[in-house]
Amino acid sequence: MKLCKEGNCWKACYDQERNKYFGHLMYTNREGQTRYLYEITKEVFDRLGSFPEDYDNDRLIETGRLLFRFEDTMYGTLGPEHYVYDESYTESDFDKAFESLTKKRKRRNA
Repeated sequence: MKLCKEGNCWKACYDQERNKYFGHLMYTNREGQTRYLYEITKEVFDRLGSFPEDYDNDRLIETGRLLFRFEDTMYGTLGPEHYVYDESYTESDFDKAFESLTKKRKRRNA
């Protein structure tokens, strides 16, 4: 089973410790950066990457449950803004899962 998938503006991983799937969207433009973390289902994870356009993968991830949002744009008056929709998850949860799975994949390929 593939544990991580990736596109231009999205990443998705399976966290084996929690037995949950996460989708991460990141948009960057001249105004700044916005990141979203979603909890997604296995069915959504399995379908990711099967679309010809990344836009469709983004919309599919957005069907999940929003957990965390980060905005760092030139319009923010207070600087970077963090929005937590579920206190039991943080952005670092996804980053840790993605980093550990990426390291495992690199060791296997070495």
